[in-house]
Amino acid sequence: MFELWGGFVYDRRWHVLVLSALLLAAIAGIGFTLGGQLNNEGTKKTEALRAQDLLTAQLPKNGATGSSFDIVFAGGSLKVTDSAFQAAVEKSLLPLRGDARVTSITTPWSVTPDLAGQLESRDGSEALTVVTVKDAYLVARSYYPALAAKVHSDQLRTYLTGNLPINHDFDSYLASDLNRAELASIPLSLILLLIVFGTLVAALLPVGVGGAAVVAGIAGTLLLARFINVSTYAVNVVTLIGLGVAIDYSLFIVNRFREELTGRGSVPLAIERSMATAGRAVMFSGLTVAVGLAGMLFYPGTFLVSMGLAGSIVVAMAVIFALTFLPALLSILGGRVNRVRVPYFGTPSNGAFWHRLATAVMRRPLVVLVPALGLIALAASPFASIRIANGDVEMLPPQASSRVGLDHIRNDFPGQDQNTLVVVVHYTDRLPLLTSDRIGQLYDYGQELSGKKNVIRVSSPVNLTSTYGRADYQRLLTADTSQLPDEQKQTLKQTLGKDIAVFYLQTNKPTQSDAAFALLRSIRTGDRPAGSDVLVTGGTAFNQDFIDLIVNDTPIAILFVIVVTYVVLFLLLGSVILPLKAVITNLLSISASFGAIVWIFQQGHLAGLLNFTPQPIDPTLPVLTFCIVFGLSMDYEVMLLTRIQEEYKRSGDNTQAVAMGLERSGRLITGAAAIMIGVFLAFGLAEVVLIKAIGLGLALAVLIDATLMRMLIVPALMRILGRLNWWAPHPLARLHASLPIGETEAPQPA
Repeated sequence: MFELWGGFVYDRRWHVLVLSALLLAAIAGIGFTLGGQLNNEGTKKTEALRAQDLLTAQLPKNGATGSSFDIVFAGGSLKVTDSAFQAAVEKSLLPLRGDARVTSITTPWSVTPDLAGQLESRDGSEALTVVTVKDAYLVARSYYPALAAKVHSDQLRTYLTGNLPINHDFDSYLASDLNRAELASIPLSLILLLIVFGTLVAALLPVGVGGAAVVAGIAGTLLLARFINVSTYAVNVVTLIGLGVAIDYSLFIVNRFREELTGRGSVPLAIERSMATAGRAVMFSGLTVAVGLAGMLFYPGTFLVSMGLAGSIVVAMAVIFALTFLPALLSILGGRVNRVRVPYFGTPSNGAFWHRLATAVMRRPLVVLVPALGLIALAASPFASIRIANGDVEMLPPQASSRVGLDHIRNDFPGQDQNTLVVVVHYTDRLPLLTSDRIGQLYDYGQELSGKKNVIRVSSPVNLTSTYGRADYQRLLTADTSQLPDEQKQTLKQTLGKDIAVFYLQTNKPTQSDAAFALLRSIRTGDRPAGSDVLVTGGTAFNQDFIDLIVNDTPIAILFVIVVTYVVLFLLLGSVILPLKAVITNLLSISASFGAIVWIFQQGHLAGLLNFTPQPIDPTLPVLTFCIVFGLSMDYEVMLLTRIQEEYKRSGDNTQAVAMGLERSGRLITGAAAIMIGVFLAFGLAEVVLIKAIGLGLALAVLIDATLMRMLIVPALMRILGRLNWWAPHPLARLHASLPIGETEAPQPA
C-alpha cells in the first residue's frame, strides 16, 4: 500500500506538492483568522464548582459582577498616614477613575477605619487598593494591559497583582518562552541535520516540514478554541511536539531516500522504497504518538482534553506533510538532494560501532541488562516521594511582577495570608429554611466547625455575636430581622439564601498545605445537619477536587494508551511479544523521567540554576509527560524494530538481524534523538515552570530511551527472547498476513 502511494506521489509530484501547499495555506488562513481565545477554564462539575454555583445563584452580588485586580503602593520612607503618600496614590489612580471600564476603586481612605486596617501594611509603608472592572475575566483580559499601563507613580513603587495581572503574566511569559524556544531550537536542529546529512538541501527539508506542521498545528489549535476551551499552554506544547516529531519523521524519510537512491540509482524506485519502509514506519509512529496523546481525552471537563486534541492535530499534520509534501519535493529534487555539501559534516558511517555494540551486548545479555535496569530504578526512585498540588502563581518566575505583588500582600498585610473554606449547607426538601429546629441544627453544626483543628474563626448566620446562644438564634431568626444592626444584616445576606446556609471558615494554613487538605476532609466526611447536603468550596476545595479528578481518571487513561499502542505495534510487526517488550521499556523510560522531574522540581535540585521555586508537582504534569513520552518513545522503537524486521525476513537469524538493524539505524536514531532533545531543551529554558518541566522531562526521557533502552536493554532482551520475538498465535499471524499494511517488503535473499 505504501509502495503504491510512493509511486502515485512520484507520478503526480507537482500536483501533490501544490495540493499540500494549498492545504497548509487553507488551514493557516482559517485558523489564524477565525481562531478563538485560549483559556484554562474547566467545565467539570466538581463539588467545589457546584457549591460555587449555589452561592452565585442565591447570594447577592453587591453590584460587583466584574473582575478586579490589586495594586500595592510602597512608599519607602513615606507612610500611609502621610498626606504626601495619599496624594501620590490618588494621582496614580486618577487615570483609572476616568476610565469607563472601571466601576469602583477601594483604597484605605475610602472605607471605614476597621476595614482600612486590612488595606495598610503592618509597618505602615504600603497601601493596598482594589480596582473592579465592569466585565468578567474573559472580556476584561483583553483590555487589562491598557488599564495597567495607566498606573504609574513618580514617588511610589507599584505592584499589580490578582487574577487579571497573574494571568496576563502567564500569557506574556508563555509567549516569550515560545519565541525563545523557536529561536533556539530551529537553528540547533539545522546544525544537527547538517551533521547527519552533510548537505544543506537535505538538512533544510526536515526543518521545512517541521515549520509547516507547527504552523498548521497552531492554526488548527486556534480553530479548535472556537468550539471548546483550549489551554493557554496548548500552543507551546503543539510547537514542542510538532517540531520534534515532524523533523524526526522527515529525517527518517530523507535518509532512507538517499540510501535507496545510492543503492538503486532510480528516483521513482527510491521514492517507492522510502514510502514502503520509512513512510510506513512514520505512519505507525504517528499513530502511536496520537494514541498516547489520546490518553488525555479521558479527563473530560479539564484543559487536558484540549491539549490531547491539539497535540493530535499537530502530529496528524506532521504525518500528512511527511507523506505528501516531502516525497513530492524529493521526487522533484532527485539527486539534487545532495547539493551544497558542507565540509567535514555528514561523514558516512558503515555502522561498525553499532554492530560491535549490539554483538557485545548480545554476547552477555544478562550482564548488561541487570546494571542497566538498576540505573533506571535508581533514576526513578525519587518518584516514590512525589507530592501533588495544583500549580499556582509560583509557576511564574520569582521576578514576575504579579508574583512579587502577591508576595507583598501575603507577607505584609494583616489577615491576607489566611485561607477561607466556604461550607454550603444545602436543603433540598423544599421546606422552610429558618424553622426553629433547623436553626438549632445549624447552630450545633457551626459550633462543631468552630472546634475543628486549625480553624481561627467562623462567620455564619448563627455566629453573629458571641453573646447569643442557641435559643437566642432560634428566636431571632424566626422573627423580624430588620431591626438588627447593619453589620449583622449584611452578614445574614451573605450567609443565607433560598435554601442554603453558608459558613465561612478562616484558617491560617495555606491553600495547598497538608493541614488545609486535612481540614477539608474532616468537613466533607464529618456529620452534617439532618436533611441537608454539605458542599465545600474555596481554593483548597478546588485544588483537592482537581487532584482527585486527575487521580481517578488516570488508570483508565493509562490502560487505553497501553492497549491501543499494543494493537498498533502488532499491526506493524505481526508479533505479540515485541509490542509487550516495547510497552515495558517505554514504561521504564517514563518512570526514570518522572523520578528526574521530582528530583529537580519538587526536591529543588538545580532550582538556582534554572530559576524556579521548588514546589509540589502539578497533577497535570505526570499526565502530560506520560501521554507525550509514551508516544514519542515509540518513534525510535518503531524505526529500530522495522529495520530489525527487514533483516530478520532476509536472514531468519534473530541475533544477526538485531546487530544489522542497530548497525543500519543506530546512527540515524542517535541523530534524531539529538535533534528532539535539542528541541525539548529549548523549551526547558522556559520561565513558566510547567513548560520548563515538560521540556526537561521529555528531553531526559528521550535521552534515556535512545541510549540505555535502544543501545543496551532492547538488544539484550531480544537476544534472550530469540525467535520468540517474532511469535504470534496462528490465527493472529494469518490475520496480520492478510492486511495490506502488514509487510515491509517482499522477502529478499540474504
